[in-house]
Amino acid sequence: MSPPIDFLGHNSYSRAVVKDDPTSLVMGAAPVPQADKPKTEMGWEVYPDHLYDALTRITREYNAPAIYITENGAAYKDEVINGAVNDPQRTDYLRTHLRAAHRAIEDGAQLRGYFCWSFLDNFEWAYGYAKRFGLVYVDFPTQRRIVKASGRFFRDVARQNAME
Repeated sequence: MSPPIDFLGHNSYSRAVVKDDPTSLVMGAAPVPQADKPKTEMGWEVYPDHLYDALTRITREYNAPAIYITENGAAYKDEVINGAVNDPQRTDYLRTHLRAAHRAIEDGAQLRGYFCWSFLDNFEWAYGYAKRFGLVYVDFPTQRRIVKASGRFFRDVARQNAME
C-alpha cells in the first residue's frame, strides 16, 4: 500500500491451511483438510486465532492507521422451535472471535470496529438462500423476522462494550 489510507477493511471468516502443490491451478497450493476441527455450515474451519493472526500481521507489516473487520460471521443450520432460534454454535463463534480481536487490540492492533456478517439472513452469492449467516432469522416466504440468540448476545456485547 503506497498512498496513505484512512483505514483498512478486512473480511475474515476462517483460515486456510495449504501445502505446496506445483500442479495446483490455485497459486501452486493445495488445501490441507483439518478433519478434526469444528466446521460451519459452509464447511469452513472454526479457528478464532486466524483473526488475531490477521490483525496483528496487518498492524506489524502494513502499519494501517485503523483496521475495521468489515465482515466476520458463520453460517449454521438454524431452526425455529417454539418461536425462537437458539444458535449456540454461532454465539460461540462470535464470542471466540471477539475475544481474539480483543487480544489483538491488547497486543497493539489498531482495530476500530467490528461488523458481524450478517444482520439478517440473506441471499448468499454462491448458495442463494440455503445458508444462514444472520443474527436475525428471516422466514423468506412470509418475511417474518426472529432475533436469534446470537443476535441477543451481540446486542448485549455492543450495549456493554464488553463480554461477560
